Amino acid sequence: MAKFSELGLKEELQAAVAELGFEEPTPIQEEVIPTLLTEDLDLVGLAQTGTGKTAAFGLPLLHRVDVSDKRTQGLILCPVRELGLQIAKDLENFAKKIPGLRVVAVYGGSPIDQQIRQLNRGAHIIVATPGRMHDLIRRNKTDISAVETVVLDEADEMLKMGFKDELDAILDQTPDDKNVWLFSATMPREVARIASNYMTDPKEVTVGTKNTGNKNVKHYCYMVRASDRYEALKRIVDYNPNVYGIVFCRTRQETKDVAERLMQDGYNADALHGDLSQAQRDYVMGKFRQRTLQLLIATDVAARGLDVNDLSHVINYNLPDDIETYTHRSGRTGRAGRDGTSIAIVHMREKHRLRAIERVIKQTFITDPIPSGPQICERQLFHLVDRMHSVEMVEEEIEQYLPKVYEKLEDLSREEIVNRFVALEFNRFLDYYRGARDLNASDRRDNTNTRERGENNRRSAESGFTRFFINLGKRDEVSPKELIDLINKGVKGDRIDIGRIDLKQNFSFFEVGEGRDQDVISGMGSLEYNGRKIDVEVSNGAGGGGGDRRRGGGGGDRRRGGFSGGGGGDRRRGGGGYGGGDRRGGGDRDRRGGGDRDRRGSGGGGGRRKYNKD
Repeated sequence: MAKFSELGLKEELQAAVAELGFEEPTPIQEEVIPTLLTEDLDLVGLAQTGTGKTAAFGLPLLHRVDVSDKRTQGLILCPVRELGLQIAKDLENFAKKIPGLRVVAVYGGSPIDQQIRQLNRGAHIIVATPGRMHDLIRRNKTDISAVETVVLDEADEMLKMGFKDELDAILDQTPDDKNVWLFSATMPREVARIASNYMTDPKEVTVGTKNTGNKNVKHYCYMVRASDRYEALKRIVDYNPNVYGIVFCRTRQETKDVAERLMQDGYNADALHGDLSQAQRDYVMGKFRQRTLQLLIATDVAARGLDVNDLSHVINYNLPDDIETYTHRSGRTGRAGRDGTSIAIVHMREKHRLRAIERVIKQTFITDPIPSGPQICERQLFHLVDRMHSVEMVEEEIEQYLPKVYEKLEDLSREEIVNRFVALEFNRFLDYYRGARDLNASDRRDNTNTRERGENNRRSAESGFTRFFINLGKRDEVSPKELIDLINKGVKGDRIDIGRIDLKQNFSFFEVGEGRDQDVISGMGSLEYNGRKIDVEVSNGAGGGGGDRRRGGGGGDRRRGGFSGGGGGDRRRGGGGYGGGDRRGGGDRDRRGGGDRDRRGSGGGGGRRKYNKD
């Protein structure tokens, strides 16, 4: 293993690194730094979060800066402001022995005028989020025409967050002969496109296996019913009393709801999401870094840039929509050579997603049962005993109080004193988990569910959920995340549980906790997506025939007659069914029961475009 002093950095940088306590570079630093110091090239660096990528590109970038030239020579683009601030802080620490070198961070959520004043004073290196940088360029408030090096940090995240157009516009303003250093945890097609469009024969440096997870992390999964997800989370936390970690949720609203419920239930937790002001985010993140908080409940975007190396756990309250995001989440624990734990709370219909993740991370999930009440109580009891055994006593300060304490306890035996002190702390767990039910989901397969995986996708909703149809699908370029955002936008206010999502080509299905049918239909029915009116309804038909969305109440095939059965029609066929006959017989192919193909009959005749909800 090389030393930092052997990598070829200028003396000022070596001195600063030594003062920071760094002696040996990480694998990505050892591979990248000498290359970037000695070769004029484009580079793709692939390594997981927490492997030291900032120093890998930051030290060579600082080494190259000519302080006497006041123009901007380096541009670092990253997905979120927290990461930008962290990078800028690290660069300032590395450059503290280089007089006059200026690093400026620009990002959304803070006054742009103040950032413009900083840029006007000069910036050798700008660290920026794509949105704010693009805004500054459009206002002609920054000049990057002399930039020699552009760093794209966490490029996969920037593209995932929708910054493709901004990245293209920014890179178009930089010189053609610049160097581009792209760093990413994964290499999806979108990142490869950036590399092919803006890089020339880039050298690729991969630490570990491309797109895989950290080998120091163990992966556990707990199978529960979707409606028991929150109770399962509490048991997992109670079973791990020393937990210090992040709980990842899919949406801002879910993040707020889970954090509020945990705090109400007495847990040391808080939320981090996009609705917080910068001051609020700094306050929450400060508490978490100082370990005043035990649990941080966060969305993936909000947690970017949270540089904490000693997390014990990452808990996936919901599995993310893509595997790359899971590797990002799990990579936040098990850093700096420590062991880490990644936990996924899943229900049975997500088992196939676990297998897909396993193939990518090259590890197997350990499936554990949700801890029972007695198991949690035992774990908490011994945790309490360990705390009592290891507590530090300042005898000279408490000595004056001890005679009075002994006097008050003189009527109790040694065993009674121990019992009472344990009970004082422990009774709440005994009370809470007395008679606690089993939360583990059964692994048995239901024949009905198996049959419902046919070509017409006739699937029952999970117990406790209602299944909905929506007229948006893959052709509309809607993603599961965007669909979740639409659901939360339509159903405002109260917390809503979202289950399985099935995206089809022209339509989709999603599940929502029971009892919210009208909230979903009325709330989402008033929304539009890319100018298209949203149509939502309960997918399994009700009424006489009980048919699904493709079959009428009479239960006939879509190409055969017999659609005259009353009730239970689908979204394209009225409750009264067709007037009889094959779709190609008894009239024009575009007419059904006397109505236009885009109309829904209420009894054989042409109805209104929107069905009657009564």
